[in-house]
Amino acid sequence: MSPSPIARWNAIPLYLRILIALALGLVAGMLLGERAAFLEIPSQVILQLLGALAPPLILVAVTHVLMTSEIKGRTAARLGGLLLLNTTVAIVIGLSVANLMRPGEGANLAGPAAEGAEQEGPDPFALLVANVPKSILGPLGDKQNIIGVIIIAVAFGIALRGLKEKPLTNVQEAVEIAYEALLVMLHWIIQLVPIGVFCIVANVIGVRGFAAFQSLGYFVVAVLIALVLQTVWYMVRIRLFSWPRPLYVLAGMRDALVMAFSTDSSTATMPVTYDCLVNKVGLREESASMGALVGANFNNDGTALYEAMAALFVAQGIGMNLTPLQQLMVVLTSIVASVGAAGIPEAGLVTMTLVFGAVGLPIEHIALLLTVDWFLDRCRTTINVLGDVNVSCLLDGRERESKTIHHRATEDTETEAEKGAADKRG
Repeated sequence: MSPSPIARWNAIPLYLRILIALALGLVAGMLLGERAAFLEIPSQVILQLLGALAPPLILVAVTHVLMTSEIKGRTAARLGGLLLLNTTVAIVIGLSVANLMRPGEGANLAGPAAEGAEQEGPDPFALLVANVPKSILGPLGDKQNIIGVIIIAVAFGIALRGLKEKPLTNVQEAVEIAYEALLVMLHWIIQLVPIGVFCIVANVIGVRGFAAFQSLGYFVVAVLIALVLQTVWYMVRIRLFSWPRPLYVLAGMRDALVMAFSTDSSTATMPVTYDCLVNKVGLREESASMGALVGANFNNDGTALYEAMAALFVAQGIGMNLTPLQQLMVVLTSIVASVGAAGIPEAGLVTMTLVFGAVGLPIEHIALLLTVDWFLDRCRTTINVLGDVNVSCLLDGRERESKTIHHRATEDTETEAEKGAADKRG
């Protein structure tokens, strides 16, 4: 039996589906013109669903990470300090580049205001958007939003059907089941992302033309420059405070970095990162495990940098001037939101809704970023992994640990000596 068209479509990698949707959206926008304005509704629904899922998902993810991570004593304090410093520097670099280059100027994201619109009755599309829950627990306190309660109940009911046989004997298992259920719902929303890309591209091209996408290209360049500067920060720190040389580290970590870019997942890359750190770079197993396995759950510098730059890009595009205090709020929210984001698919989009909400930016403008997020997500995932490498190297210190190497060499010498003795006896 041949798979259905939907199954064949879902079998295509997400980034290819987004590229196809982008191309189709360009064509549809040029053909429909201003009639494409109605396509803004589906993208609003998708982003509102992401916004509803983000707070509980981050809550459970951070809870899960703190419960399951085993770090103790001075190593824990040093690891925490390194992670906090790297993330803060990443966000500061992102904000600095965005303030200097100002990629959002000229994007005109606010668009022309509607004038003289007559209202003869409630808009059914507006009612649909209004009934999509803005918070996963919000509708429970709103007696009038029964539809929102039903949407949440149906989503949890279907997601938990595949988890109902799992045993529940302690608090950690309860948190893990909640985490898995939320990830199932997130995967459903991610499947809708190409539809959102098609709708927002068609709407922007049809109503506003190509100006927004020209600014978006400038934004991509700005983000790449910021990520390169973050890489320079990592390499300088490794050069000054660790024994391996930066180029040696990059050569040894080549497989992990390529896998991070190709899989778009720092979690899937964890085993390869650890293996490269131990067997190719030559770090101690303790340093590699603390940085690549434990630290990876907290260390998402590339994601935090991107979120800060995205907030400034949208603020510049809508003509909103973020004050230094608001930019500080972006820093703090990005740091908190990045904790535990390593295992969340499309974590940047999920946590970005929280960052935008913290400074009063409308989340509907995130839809425009979907068109380039497939590429920038791979770039920032690579930086996330490079951040894990940086932490591991710094934990290993300035002097190379040679005990393991000496031990292996001793074993090899003893084996050769035993062989020689056996030959003589023979």
